[in-house]
Amino acid sequence: MRLIPISRPDLGDDELAALARVLQSGWIMQGPEVAAFERELAAYVGAAHAVACANGTVALELALRVLNVGPGDEVATVAHSFIASASSVACVGATPVFVDVEEDTLGMDPNQLAAAITSKTRAVICVHQLGIPCDIDAILEVAGDIPIIEDAACAIGSERLGERLGRPHGTLATFSFHPRKVLTTGEGGMITTSDDAVAARLRRLRAHGLGRDGAFHEPSGNARLSDLHAAVGRVQLARLPDALVHRHRIAAIFDAALRGHPVLAPLPRRPGALANVQSYPVRILRGGADAVLAHFAALGVGARPGLTNAHETPAFQELLAHGRARIAAGGLPVSERLRRETVLLPLFHGMTLAEIDTVLAAIRTLV
Repeated sequence: MRLIPISRPDLGDDELAALARVLQSGWIMQGPEVAAFERELAAYVGAAHAVACANGTVALELALRVLNVGPGDEVATVAHSFIASASSVACVGATPVFVDVEEDTLGMDPNQLAAAITSKTRAVICVHQLGIPCDIDAILEVAGDIPIIEDAACAIGSERLGERLGRPHGTLATFSFHPRKVLTTGEGGMITTSDDAVAARLRRLRAHGLGRDGAFHEPSGNARLSDLHAAVGRVQLARLPDALVHRHRIAAIFDAALRGHPVLAPLPRRPGALANVQSYPVRILRGGADAVLAHFAALGVGARPGLTNAHETPAFQELLAHGRARIAAGGLPVSERLRRETVLLPLFHGMTLAEIDTVLAAIRTLV
């Protein structure tokens, strides 16, 4: 049986036409399409600058580098996220310090952040997980003068208090355009900032340290995005409002099906926070995740386990053992419980009525 995937990129004739336009132009590396994509995304989120790069993980690493984070420094972040949120810190030689999350937002718990901050803390990476806005205002208050990087990899189109995420609230915000995301370019990333100097240095860092004057100002790698990727991104961005409407309609249908359900419940939504429904997470009220996932798979639904906890992976267990990562006081009980008690159901724009009905049937028969 072919399972309904957790996500499926929405690609069609408009993307093909955009790719053909770039190929016919003879210019396929970073160029006018990338510049246009940056302008259009910056305007969409309300940022002064947007800097495109190769992927969302690179976006986080560049954000840390532009803040001069490196060996000997600490970065407070969360373990309950895709591994890149933590691995980007380790990759620049700094020490990730893991902070527990909130049960409803899945994002960093501001009340736990203070315990992670030391004299070595050079940045905070908070995550708008699965497109759900974290409590960024409270995080900013606790962090004080420490720079904030918003990992908005999943959050294009999400809103908090009527404002789109990505302006950003802190110093920088980063996005991913992986096929799992609401807006995809195949691979790609973006960094937004309101700081002119930070934006200028990011543009150098993504291109071997090359400045507008033709000189190489600092050692760096190649993290550029191609015009082929950007052309697809521009089409996707133009279609994003319709995609969000479709996703919210499907989420409302699933919400109704889960009302009073004996086994599953949708996450509570915090007032003022509007997620883009990048994923549809549900909490398991009784039973175990393995049984729930097996039930959905048997009925053709490719549900997935909840988010990874970095500190439970072999890579970070080794770093923790050698003092190159640490867990903030208070531990990570919520992160560990959410890993056990959360599953993700398929939801994507372009989902057919038959696919929606298949998911609904699986929900109804789970008892």
